[in-house]
Amino acid sequence: MYGKMKQFLTEELGSIEAAGLFKQERIITSPQKADIQINTGTNLLNFCANNYLGLSDNPRLIDAAKQAMDTHGYGMSSVRFICGTQDLHKQLEKTIADYFKTDDTILYAACFDANGGLFEPLLGEQDAIISDALNHASIIDGVRLCKAKRYRYANADMADLERCLQEAQSQRFRIIATDGVFSMDGNVAPMDKICDLAEKYDALVMVDESHSAGVVGKTGRGVAELFDCYGRIDIFTGTLGKSFGGAMGGFTTGRKEIIEMLRQRSRPYLFSNSLAPMIVGASLEMFNILNESDILHDKLMTNVAYFYEKMTAAGFDIKPTQSAICAVMLYDAKLSQDMAARMQEEGIYVTGFYYPVVPQGQARIRVQLSAGHERVHLDKAIEAFIKVGQEMGVLKN
Repeated sequence: MYGKMKQFLTEELGSIEAAGLFKQERIITSPQKADIQINTGTNLLNFCANNYLGLSDNPRLIDAAKQAMDTHGYGMSSVRFICGTQDLHKQLEKTIADYFKTDDTILYAACFDANGGLFEPLLGEQDAIISDALNHASIIDGVRLCKAKRYRYANADMADLERCLQEAQSQRFRIIATDGVFSMDGNVAPMDKICDLAEKYDALVMVDESHSAGVVGKTGRGVAELFDCYGRIDIFTGTLGKSFGGAMGGFTTGRKEIIEMLRQRSRPYLFSNSLAPMIVGASLEMFNILNESDILHDKLMTNVAYFYEKMTAAGFDIKPTQSAICAVMLYDAKLSQDMAARMQEEGIYVTGFYYPVVPQGQARIRVQLSAGHERVHLDKAIEAFIKVGQEMGVLKN
């Protein structure tokens, strides 16, 4: 049988490569930071990592990880409810709950697991999930694993969300699920209006803070801070792999009873190893850093404003952003790949995105800013974009 499948896969892979859409992994040989080295020996400025606060190579986090290994070992070799829970896990869960002003938290290996294990333990055939059309794949997969009736509303479209809520009134429980920041566009979900509609139509609210925590809000504490929605959002999910240190690990934080039910029935929690002590220890130190000062968040927002202003002034089509994500719109899939490759030749590491990651005809280069970037990094990236943009006809000379 594999001979037949091998032929099919070979042909499919060939067609992807022929279209110029083959995804190549570029191998980094240095720590993740603003300036990196790849395996060819080339030095690049990195503008496509989720390292929003520039903490991925922070010495305090590295030292905290080492200390946690010294005191608590390397790995847990178990799931939480058997013998995989350490005091560090409980400390981090409380710290996350305090950060988001919620009752309790449950840790996962990744936010993909948090979202994948969220809906099925809480909802059944008589319930409804109302999901934003641009939600992350992990939310989509989590919804698929649940038997609740599914509704989908157009991205951040409150009239369409209200239509779905009206149609879902016959269901027992209703939950609105949304990203906080939509990862491909950089726009923020209007959480105040979502909460208003949830209260009007008797629904729960869930938000994935993966690209918004550490970024949006006056001090970077996410959409609840930005829209003053504390106490109105029932469930937050998020990651420790972006703003919060950049390693791995995910979490769900929210109402006490919801978190307790997830501890009892959430399959990725029950059947996956506990988060490694070194990640937990470093994450605790990361929250210490964020609680000490807003300097990293403030620098990030200054960098975003500068980059957006200079790029739009140069003539690039960039989607409006309230986050650290600037989507440089190119619309053509192959152009996005060719331009990203040409940018690398100029010393700028960016990635082109195209269908199915984004809708057909909406190809782009997604630029992600970081507090780790200095002004000289931003200027070099902007200069390279202008040079390559003119060469490739994206900008008029």
